[in-house]
Amino acid sequence: MIVINIVMPIRPEKTDEWLQVADAYAKDVNAEEGCLFFKFSRSLDDENEYVCIEGFRDADAGATHVQQPYVKKFFETAPDLVSAQPQILYIDTPHDGFGPMGEIQPR
Repeated sequence: MIVINIVMPIRPEKTDEWLQVADAYAKDVNAEEGCLFFKFSRSLDDENEYVCIEGFRDADAGATHVQQPYVKKFFETAPDLVSAQPQILYIDTPHDGFGPMGEIQPR
């Protein structure tokens, strides 16, 4: 599995547009056969920062992902929405998704 985390700093005046773009993009990506998970979350310490967590079955699924027309559209649209260059972390891991966290369980 490959895991990708991206920190996306968004221009405050573009928040509404960003939310629409991000929502549509996430729905498209989550429908991909090789996508295990794809989520955007808003940072708790910076309301203009969003974090994307992505998981793809393998590098081939990731390569197929970046060839999709909606990915190319996102890459064309995002520069008008970000306030700085997004930062990315790419991890190739033998895991196949999330697992239970042993330290916390509901009471």
